[in-house]
Amino acid sequence: KQKALEYYSQSLPLSRAVGDRSQEAVTLNNIGLVYSELGEKQKALEYYNQSLPLSRAVGDRLQQALTLNNIGANYSDLGEKQKALEYYSQSLPLSRAVGDRSQEALTLNNIGANYSELGEKPKALEYYNQSLPLSRAVGDRRREALTLNNIGTNYSELGEKPKALEYYNQSLPLSRAVGDRSQEAVTLNNIGLVYAELGEKQKALEYYNQSLPLSRAVGSAGKEAQTLYNIAYTKRDLGNLTEALNDIEASIKIIENLRTKITSPELRTSYFATVQDYYEFYIDLLMKLHKTQPKSGYDTKALEASERSRARSLLELLKEANTNIREGVAPELLQQELRLQQQLDAIEKRRIEAVSRPNPNQDQFAEIDKQRLQLLQEYQQNQTQIRSASPRYAALTQPQPLTLAQIQKQILDENTILLQYSLGENRSYLWVVTSTGLTSYELPKQVDIETAARNLRDAITSPIQRDIPQKVAQASANLGQVILQPAAAQLGKKRLLIVPDGVLHYTPFPALTLATTAGENTNFPLIAEHEIITLPSASTLAILRQNYGDRKPPSQSLAILADPVFGPDDERIKGKITQATNEKLEANNLGLNRSLRASNRQWPPERLPFTRQEAQTILTLFPSASSRQIFDFDASRTTATDGSLANYQIIHLATHGLANSKNPELSGIVMSMVDDKGNLVNGFLRLTDIFNLKLAANLVVLSACQSGMGQNVKGEGMVGLTRGFMYAGAQRVAVSLWSVDDEGTAVLMQKFYQNMLQEKLAPAAALRAAQMEMMQEKKWQSPYYWAAFTLQGEWK
Repeated sequence: KQKALEYYSQSLPLSRAVGDRSQEAVTLNNIGLVYSELGEKQKALEYYNQSLPLSRAVGDRLQQALTLNNIGANYSDLGEKQKALEYYSQSLPLSRAVGDRSQEALTLNNIGANYSELGEKPKALEYYNQSLPLSRAVGDRRREALTLNNIGTNYSELGEKPKALEYYNQSLPLSRAVGDRSQEAVTLNNIGLVYAELGEKQKALEYYNQSLPLSRAVGSAGKEAQTLYNIAYTKRDLGNLTEALNDIEASIKIIENLRTKITSPELRTSYFATVQDYYEFYIDLLMKLHKTQPKSGYDTKALEASERSRARSLLELLKEANTNIREGVAPELLQQELRLQQQLDAIEKRRIEAVSRPNPNQDQFAEIDKQRLQLLQEYQQNQTQIRSASPRYAALTQPQPLTLAQIQKQILDENTILLQYSLGENRSYLWVVTSTGLTSYELPKQVDIETAARNLRDAITSPIQRDIPQKVAQASANLGQVILQPAAAQLGKKRLLIVPDGVLHYTPFPALTLATTAGENTNFPLIAEHEIITLPSASTLAILRQNYGDRKPPSQSLAILADPVFGPDDERIKGKITQATNEKLEANNLGLNRSLRASNRQWPPERLPFTRQEAQTILTLFPSASSRQIFDFDASRTTATDGSLANYQIIHLATHGLANSKNPELSGIVMSMVDDKGNLVNGFLRLTDIFNLKLAANLVVLSACQSGMGQNVKGEGMVGLTRGFMYAGAQRVAVSLWSVDDEGTAVLMQKFYQNMLQEKLAPAAALRAAQMEMMQEKKWQSPYYWAAFTLQGEWK
């Protein structure tokens, strides 16, 4: 591959010198292909994205088809399966139009592979069975071998192992005949997998050991890592734990190297999600070794492996946050960034105009959504280009996750303990870290914990169940028994820093209950004896502290944005609201919650009158000279993004929230959507906007529904608003885990601030005290009203 790059790099300037854009496109595509096979997916995309517009400019449809196919394959390898399908579906008709059956066969094969990985095995076979005869018809043995291998994999995953072997044994000699060592390595690896699953472990190792040197010879780092993982898995099953450990550590070293070559945070995150099984296996293996050699420190290594496996993209984003990565970047890239931001703003306004019409056109919505996602992708690509071109970004050192000793020294004190979870297919683990020690516990498998966690969430949030104390108490006790009871004796009354995993990101830890020493459930929730703070990882808190450690505190105390104007029929457009109108609004809006459907088509959103009452009560606790109330039309996206919020220590947003689990970048906070003349404006403060804020707040409160939600990405955790505010400069963020009640939230927030301002409690202690006050009042005693809010970030 390196030799290939040498020749391509000689070819490229010659094509450019003579103005041969067609040949330039070919060479750029080929360079991208080499980088892709070397595992450098980000670099590959850069070359493909230079090649594609050139092919389009000269009307070379075959080259367009090739490059579109390659971009699709790249996204597929990075875990972006839907994006991959979009590119394949653009490539396929071009190959057919120019009659290139070989290229058509390849794209059909790739679409099949994509569907296979999405779990749609019958659909995958349909595409493979279209691809195979085309490859044979044109005598393309290389692509025939590829498709035969993939059909084998499909059958293997359907449990038909003998049939899988038949196809692999047809594929292997073809790869050898055409000298395709990369494909030969893949097929040998796959044959090994089949034998491993059939229980023939030694035979599996023979095939893996044939595959490994081939992957190394062709420089295919990703395939080498995969084969090392398979070897480790098989050796573990054979009882060779120490050898297995060496192999999985070699595999993870490769993965760590590959992920640093991906500049885009989104692609780095999706790639890391595809290799989380490697970390899960590594942790499980270390804990097995800990069982056999409890004094050898394997539990420490397992905790550190867990820390390495989570929220790494957030860690790197936070490291970047204090650096002006735009300094030294080409002006045209920065102009493109501004243009795309303006276009995203404009498309948001179009959505609002479309949704405000009496009979919204669904086709128009679909087209606007399609354009918006396209713009969002372009914006993300622009952000990646800025990072790639930034001298300051290049100079940043990759932040390393903390070791046990660093966690104990930097994160904890004698009254604070860390609970870190890792959920696994066969068993899960909990590490309890104090300032002086580490204890580990084996927990049930992931599916059992997920069942108990979902039962609790359903019991608390379901309108039918949430007011039945016995139902909620039973669900709380069941989950507490599973994930906390083993460590109950260690908890005392200490502050708990919780690093969740998987479904536990959605879990209201304050509402969990534990049995007493006598074995009876106390029915006292965890919050009764513990302050509770959640963290994406222990390491993120260390970086947060570095970011604000030498920062001068803002001069003003509180900025509060509340009670925005959502629709043109709002009373406030017609004149000042009387007290009687306010009372009427409150009476009519009892039981409202602060959420919008993810489609944003709930227009106009209901006014939330208790947000104003909440804000006014909170404001009475602060000196008027150092606080700012931003209500009505002023509670706008423009105000939120004009830079003035950088002057406040606390920022409080009380309004509707919107969590988008499919595209977290589109999650946000809903601000005023009309101006004082009734004109529609863009009122969505999206995650992309939040990342561009410059804050110095010690606390941001998102008093809205589901503000702590987003996309739960394997290995990264919750990708949503919290990370946006942390990147923007917030030390800690208070967020909600479900659609919260408007009036109940207002009461909770009032108590929270009273405890901070009047009782001089730290935010975590103040939130705990407020929740305890709520549960002692009959009207609010259900956890639905008080357990949704959690504090993320700094506990001090």
